[in-house]
Amino acid sequence: MENPIYMHINYCEQGQTFPELCHKAVDWGFDGIEFRSKDGRETAKEPHRKYLERILKAVEAAGLNEVSFGYPSPDMMLPDTAARKAELRSGIEFYRIAKELFGPKLRVCNAFTGPLKNPCKNIPYREYESHGSFVASDEQWQWAVEGYQTVGDALQKIGLRIGFETHMCYLHDTPEAVKKLVDKIGRATVGVNLDYGNMVYFKKRPVLKDVLKSLGKRIYYVHLKNSIIREDRNIPCALSDGDINHREYLRTLKKMGYEGPLCIEAPREGDREWYAKIDLAYIKSVIADLSAEEQ
Repeated sequence: MENPIYMHINYCEQGQTFPELCHKAVDWGFDGIEFRSKDGRETAKEPHRKYLERILKAVEAAGLNEVSFGYPSPDMMLPDTAARKAELRSGIEFYRIAKELFGPKLRVCNAFTGPLKNPCKNIPYREYESHGSFVASDEQWQWAVEGYQTVGDALQKIGLRIGFETHMCYLHDTPEAVKKLVDKIGRATVGVNLDYGNMVYFKKRPVLKDVLKSLGKRIYYVHLKNSIIREDRNIPCALSDGDINHREYLRTLKKMGYEGPLCIEAPREGDREWYAKIDLAYIKSVIADLSAEEQ
């Protein structure tokens, strides 16, 4: 299994600079990093090119092999037509400049259609079945589909793909919803970023093998995280310690012929730099075992 392993930037958002986190990622043994498409630490709005050039300088100095970019991406849930068009222009410009600067280092980006919460303000965020695709209107589906058809066409011209992360409180929250979205968009450049670690937070938890079978070749990217699953709440934990069996997960991906990146995340507080090292060691150990099975 030769999939590159990315570090999500949330392992190093505790004050580390871009040069620091790039060097750390390389020293620890990661192949790439998923950055955000905006620097949340910047108070002033920074032009795309300036932001990306800062990252490029750090990536090249550290010798990092690959990069990806995630949240935020063009928000198609905005009710104002002009605002959605502005999001599309900005997002497409970002992807164009990123591909221009990073070239083959950038193969896929993580994408979101924009937050989608229940209009009733009294419903808690954690009641996930009351948000996202569960309450989406036909009009909101149309906005997302038409907007990302435009994005998909632009990506075709520059040789880049995106995958919608399966994430609570977005249109693409469940396996059924993300498949419906990708099928309606109908562009080869637009697929799925499968984050099964988010799906276990729903009351009706989908079976991993069923999800993988359903999404199949439309999985362009994979996020990995784990938690201890309880009836009342889930407790985020190390990749090796939770109820998601990543050995079986990766074994199934391998059998499917998945060749895209694996990005591990740190959905818990504390010493995230330490978490990055132990999570990476676990995933590399599992991959080595799976490779040995083929011998």
